[in-house]
Amino acid sequence: MISRIKQINAFTQLGSFIEDPQNQAILSDWCQAAYLKNNWFKPELVQQSLLALAEQYLRKNKLEAWLEKYPLPNSPCKVGVVMAGNIPAVGFHDVLCVLASGHTLLAKPSTDDQALMLLLLQKLISFEPSLAEQIQIVDRLNEADAYIATGSDNTARYFHYYFAKKPHIIRKNRTSIAILTGEETHEELKALGEDVLKYYGLGCRNVSKIYVPKDYEFTPFYEAIEPMADRFLNHHKYFNNYEYNKSIVLINRVPHFDNGFLILTESPALVSPISMLHYQRYERLTDIEESLVDQQEKIQCVISSSQLNWPHSIEMGKSQSPGLSDYADNVDTMKFLSSLG
Repeated sequence: MISRIKQINAFTQLGSFIEDPQNQAILSDWCQAAYLKNNWFKPELVQQSLLALAEQYLRKNKLEAWLEKYPLPNSPCKVGVVMAGNIPAVGFHDVLCVLASGHTLLAKPSTDDQALMLLLLQKLISFEPSLAEQIQIVDRLNEADAYIATGSDNTARYFHYYFAKKPHIIRKNRTSIAILTGEETHEELKALGEDVLKYYGLGCRNVSKIYVPKDYEFTPFYEAIEPMADRFLNHHKYFNNYEYNKSIVLINRVPHFDNGFLILTESPALVSPISMLHYQRYERLTDIEESLVDQQEKIQCVISSSQLNWPHSIEMGKSQSPGLSDYADNVDTMKFLSSLG
């Protein structure tokens, strides 16, 4: 097991590499490789994801403050990680957690994000070659002593069946919501648009439903996100989803709002299809609290304006910039890993 100082130095060097303008050509190649593997991963989005990763995860002061709360295990284990691939480098936080805990990583990257994850791991090893002994890319996880698996509700049942006899974290589908008061500024609504639409709405931290006052008028929201139009009108996979969902609401005569790239429909459901956003009207904020009581396990983030001061909510525009302690499904991955061995 390499020392924590060496681990921190390796991750810090990776962050510096990503942020150094002199490496822009290399990072452009990375972004293109990710895009060729998965056309949802537009190069500019991959670039943004990498920069967020460097800023939020790979700064020395942040790493040191985060890791001082977690002791290294007495006996390192082999931890199998089944990674998601819905947004660029989404599995990197689990990589960081496993390696920083001193365990051996048995990584099974998603095919949708494999190119980018392998490039990140290769670069990390180049900064600290001894990490090569801690990192294995595998197709099967039979040798793992513990598991971290991320997938849909259906695959979660499969994971529970196969991983039940060993320590595990199994993550299911989650989504995020936003609570509006009608007093939001133009800039806040523009930021909310990023929470809804960044990565084309594919992430669990994307807002798929908003709660609005009973007389809420959607025009200011649509005006705030109008500058984003070209991004979605010119992406064939997203726009195909938009045209399909528009045809469905028209054929079924579902009341809706539409600005040409995002459809708003009233629905009690938390999860909305790509290119759609659900909304639900409320009379009192306590109505929202009551409606969310039975849905907490399906919600990753709650977004609201600072004026509302909703408990544990995230500022508008910040949903896709999680910190080191913002664990998926609100399960402390490091605490789990520290308990092994």
